[in-house]
Amino acid sequence: MARPEFAHRIKSYSAASGFVYQYCFVEVQKARRGLSLGTEYIYAVSADRKENHPFRVFVKQSALEKWSKRENRKLSGTEEYAIAKMRLFLAFDDAEDPAKTPTDLLVDDSNIDSLLAQLDI
Repeated sequence: MARPEFAHRIKSYSAASGFVYQYCFVEVQKARRGLSLGTEYIYAVSADRKENHPFRVFVKQSALEKWSKRENRKLSGTEEYAIAKMRLFLAFDDAEDPAKTPTDLLVDDSNIDSLLAQLDI
């Protein structure tokens, strides 16, 4: 059965790089990258208001499990979504040229703590 169509809420983000991006959340799905399991969050992003490009944020399940074990609690779905969104914003902030911004992003052991710290989690 086909998924129902619905209007996406377009948001803006003024990046530290000086560029203003428009983005909307498209979908979330379980995914695998190589041998790693995780969740992929897909956003439609535009830096010029003319063309949208898919940005994929892969949140590694192993990073979530290590954090959960260390903190003795699991992250909620909303908290996991917030991590993915913060990773997206970090890519926007770091971009010197929107056309060269990486569109395939990762949340793993190397950045999960700093992303959660920005959220006071």
